[in-house]
Amino acid sequence: MTQDKWIAVDRYITDMLVPPDAVLDAVLEASAAAGLPPHHVSPNQGKLLMLLALIHQARNILEIGTLGGYSTIWLARALPADGRLITLESDPQHAEVAHSNIAYAGLTNTVEIRVGKAADTLAQLATENCHPFDLIFIDADKPSNPDYLLWALRLSRQGSLIIADNVVRDGAVIEANSTDPKIQGVRRFNEMLGSEPRVTATAIQTVGSKGYDGFAIALVTSDESQYC
Repeated sequence: MTQDKWIAVDRYITDMLVPPDAVLDAVLEASAAAGLPPHHVSPNQGKLLMLLALIHQARNILEIGTLGGYSTIWLARALPADGRLITLESDPQHAEVAHSNIAYAGLTNTVEIRVGKAADTLAQLATENCHPFDLIFIDADKPSNPDYLLWALRLSRQGSLIIADNVVRDGAVIEANSTDPKIQGVRRFNEMLGSEPRVTATAIQTVGSKGYDGFAIALVTSDESQYC
């Protein structure tokens, strides 16, 4: 199948199952106008994230990698009235655009954006007196994925869900000798998931308007995970 066919099927799925949403459309337009890279999830992937959060009855969500806030909004919409979402963004310009988009979506009181290197903001989270996260979505710089997994385990509890995007990378993930740090970061992340006794995990390949890639999904199964 060709990329054109994947895009057409994505459009069909979106037309059938993802109702038109003027707010989300405006968020994508604002992000593009600000020059942000088109690395956001597709509409049907965004709804998948929302459904997973709803199924899991998440009340506290952590997102690593905000970009323009598109996936942030999908996830935040799954939260109950007293739920919260903390999203981490290293680029101040991206964070500024996301802040505007999240406000436009009416989610300012639900979403908190923390700006800075994730290594710093994650360390800060770990020192705070707060509750573990029910769902953690990892979609940031891929070379750091192994570190993000370790932090996700520390910031979770038994029963938490960890989701990571872009774990197939157009099939290049099978290239053990790749010199691409993104590929090696994803490979190490997948290897760690496979050997980590505190989780049970799988990954699914995806095709569509975002090309050929995939999601990893892990359930934290052990009380060994510690938070704060």
